[in-house]
Amino acid sequence: MSEAVLEVAVERWAIAGGFTIARGTKTEAVVVVASITQGGLTGRGECVPYARYGETVDGVAELVRAQAGLVAAGGGRAELAAALPAGAASNALDAALWALEARTAGRPVWALAGLPEPQPVVTAYTLSLGDPAAMAAAAARAAARPLLKVKLGGEGDDERIRAVRAAAPGATLIVDANEAWTEATLERHLAACAAAGVALIEQPLPAAADAVLEGFASPVPLCADESFHGRETLDQVARRYAFVNLKLDKTGGLTEAIAVARAAQERGLGLMVGCMLGTSLAMAPAFLLARWAAFVDLDGPLLLSRDREGGFAFDGSLMQPPPPGLWA
Repeated sequence: MSEAVLEVAVERWAIAGGFTIARGTKTEAVVVVASITQGGLTGRGECVPYARYGETVDGVAELVRAQAGLVAAGGGRAELAAALPAGAASNALDAALWALEARTAGRPVWALAGLPEPQPVVTAYTLSLGDPAAMAAAAARAAARPLLKVKLGGEGDDERIRAVRAAAPGATLIVDANEAWTEATLERHLAACAAAGVALIEQPLPAAADAVLEGFASPVPLCADESFHGRETLDQVARRYAFVNLKLDKTGGLTEAIAVARAAQERGLGLMVGCMLGTSLAMAPAFLLARWAAFVDLDGPLLLSRDREGGFAFDGSLMQPPPPGLWA
């Protein structure tokens, strides 16, 4: 068997109209792609470095490149997980190794991993943070979609959620506060969300200030995102939240995400499968966990000006399984 060769690329994908959350606005998704070639076959994985977790694009790309020797020596997913911290770099490499293994075996990743065969799922569609009028207009344009994820940002959120609900009366709403609320405003914002029939609220408080949620009776189920990373955080999270947002760029890849998902379910936590803002290549491994999740938020490709060739097919918000050739 020939030696495995690792290549790394940084890609930039324009976002359609920009993307705003409580921490700022982005106009492009910058991703790192790892490609591992062996025996004439190539497996690819895409990750999205995230500044909130201390990552930079250059730093993640260098961390991936630094594993070239380990890959050439035949290091697999377990060896890479031991060599790297959980994060974007390990996610890209884990995905590339899964894809290469699947292509070498001639079997899909879901079968190799013992996961259910992928089926079409409804993904959330995200509405960027803006003033109530702008968000109402965006909600009206997306009102036919069954599941909307509403980005909020603190002051004015009560008006925002009321405006979105009025503009999209038939949609199920998820709210993502991105740590923008405070203990002083929590109950008021929760009441507004409950009145709007919101089904789930992600990360209402900063991760460092969410201890007040222990024993708190929220009128809307709460989902941990920034407060949740891997198995080591689950016991604490289970005392404060009803759901966890499972993102492969946080767990370090599909391999660990499978273990995290099972451990979360053992603790009675519901699952949301989420993503950073990337292309269909980044969504493909996460899609394999969708059948375990009560909520799926893999709309990254829908938010880009264009997706990579051979990406996911969408019928509105109905997301079809990964097409052959996209990943594995």
